[in-house]
Amino acid sequence: MSEIVIRKMQAEDLPEVCEIEKDNFSLPWSEKSFKDSMGRNDTVFLVALADGEVAGYIGCYCIAGTGEITNVAVKASHRRNGIGGKLLERLYQEGAAFDTQEFFLEVRESNETAIGLYSRQGFVKEGIRKNFYEMPVENALIMWKH
Repeated sequence: MSEIVIRKMQAEDLPEVCEIEKDNFSLPWSEKSFKDSMGRNDTVFLVALADGEVAGYIGCYCIAGTGEITNVAVKASHRRNGIGGKLLERLYQEGAAFDTQEFFLEVRESNETAIGLYSRQGFVKEGIRKNFYEMPVENALIMWKH
């Protein structure tokens, strides 16, 4: 396993980010959605690089002390290497610049791998959004890290 470098997402990362997004989500964000979000002054968007390629990414809106994690994905060929955890840990550091004290996210009820990662990172299940996801329709767990 090569060294993982975590840094702020840049426009030139978006083609690779969008490929990972398409591979992971049934309703993926567009390149424009990422660009628009990255252009805001209340967001943190990070990528994990391995062997010079984008191996994963995370995005978060930081508003009024709360971070809403919007995107987390790791390329299939780089999973199970701790990249998701490294992205989250760096997000907590970057969020401190916005005085972010807690984070939340939604995750498919069936995504046991992601739920396990978030639980190990200190997130707890605090609610359910019924039929939140489409294609296929599924509930979302709302998880918080206070």
